[in-house]
Amino acid sequence: MLVGFMLAPVASAHFKLNLNIRIIHVEHVPEGVDVYLRLPMPYLVANLLGPEKADGSRDPAPFTTNGQVDGELMHYVNNAAVESDPLPLGQLAADGHKLTHEGVTLVPWVSAVRLFTGDNQPPFSTLDEAKEVFRLSAPPLVDPPSFVGDTVVDVQLRYRVGRPIKKYAISSVLNPDLPGQEDTANLILDHDGADQLIFRVTGLLVVPQQVSRSEWRAAVTFIDEGVRHILGGHDHLVYVACLIIGALSLGGLAWRVTGFTIGHSVTLSLGYFGFVPSGEWFIAVVETGIALSIIYAAVMALSASNQAHQGRGSFVVTAAIGLLHGLGFSFVLREILGLSSANIWVSLLSFNVGVELGQLAVVLMLWPALWLLAKLSTRVHSLAKWVIAVPAIALASMWTGERVIRLLSVL
Repeated sequence: MLVGFMLAPVASAHFKLNLNIRIIHVEHVPEGVDVYLRLPMPYLVANLLGPEKADGSRDPAPFTTNGQVDGELMHYVNNAAVESDPLPLGQLAADGHKLTHEGVTLVPWVSAVRLFTGDNQPPFSTLDEAKEVFRLSAPPLVDPPSFVGDTVVDVQLRYRVGRPIKKYAISSVLNPDLPGQEDTANLILDHDGADQLIFRVTGLLVVPQQVSRSEWRAAVTFIDEGVRHILGGHDHLVYVACLIIGALSLGGLAWRVTGFTIGHSVTLSLGYFGFVPSGEWFIAVVETGIALSIIYAAVMALSASNQAHQGRGSFVVTAAIGLLHGLGFSFVLREILGLSSANIWVSLLSFNVGVELGQLAVVLMLWPALWLLAKLSTRVHSLAKWVIAVPAIALASMWTGERVIRLLSVL
């Protein structure tokens, strides 16, 4: 991580990616497609600062101004430039995205551009909501100007080929080299009349996403994201590892995993549909609880009383803890998939299936190794459990401290 920070370009490092979701609505029309795009403004301008001058300063990127906050270089939206002619900003978005049909990259024209700050951006989850953004006159920009990192750019693009487009690939060549850009949540919503499909991809969208009218292909993108979420979510991953090392038999492991699965499936759905608090304080409470659950699972795995927490007894405990972890999953999914989105249940179920597959992958990697060690040497098997549990406790203790501090800051 240190090396990565050292190698990161100084210019881009000052841009903050506070809003990290890209939504792409693609509407099929008789002559081609219309695209309604929302993405964070830093994606368009972070790598467009002027060359470094003798004093170390740089001219601001297009549509931005530079400023100092506590001695740190910050970037603001240039309201005058945007209000004068925002279409060149939209052209940066058009040039940064590629829509390919039958091997040919189509060239769009920019129809309209809108800018919003994170706290006043209108809904963009459905096609009607996206169209409404451009149906009205551009709203006045906030004064004083907002940070670039707190701003989204909405762009309407029109692709015309003289006939309907049923299959296409969409990708992006934008690479602003910003911290956190690999976690960008990309939602591609394909609209063909009343039929709507959602495709979900994480990252820069460098690899072209093939879009067709296949519901299975759309569902697979959410399955993939569920797998990525469990394997990339360090706290969930560590908990599953502690769950595995605490099981004394394959039957005991099955009860534990089943309980955890049922628990987090329930609250993933309840949390996503808003049946639990969604305030920042509650998210901090849940995240703190998840860290504490890791400590509990690791300690129990090493405890002499672990024998009593097997079978059906472990099912109740892991189901309760699963309820907590499911809320963590739901916060992520609700952030990237609005409640009014199409095919909610298909997307939700597919994401949950992906989470289960990721969890199963961890079980298949770790349990056979522990079983083999137990057959070879009880002492080595016990040592292996300690090697996993002690670092897990240390990590979870650190996470608990960080999250308690965050909780206190929002209370």
